[in-house]
Amino acid sequence: MTTRTRKNTVSFRRPFFLGGLDELLPAGDYVVETDEELIQGISFPAYRRILTVIHLREGSGNPNLTRAMTVDPNQLELALKRDQVPAVSSVDAVPNRFDLGV
Repeated sequence: MTTRTRKNTVSFRRPFFLGGLDELLPAGDYVVETDEELIQGISFPAYRRILTVIHLREGSGNPNLTRAMTVDPNQLELALKRDQVPAVSSVDAVPNRFDLGV
């Protein structure tokens, strides 16, 4: 199978939660890598997503330390959409993970 990796950067304006992680992640830019494999047997090139990884910054203050986490691309997209909704008050600026269904 032929695979490819796409890399892009996503930006969060406010702290956010992702499913599978019990911590509030800080606002900022995050590198996301998506591995895709070529679908065989069709007359045009098409790829299917097989893995999505987000690179998280460590809280130690050293910008060179990171960790990576497999993430459901649908949960990542939902977190990005929630981040775009304007906060009504300062209480709304920090999400409650229980209200988000995470």
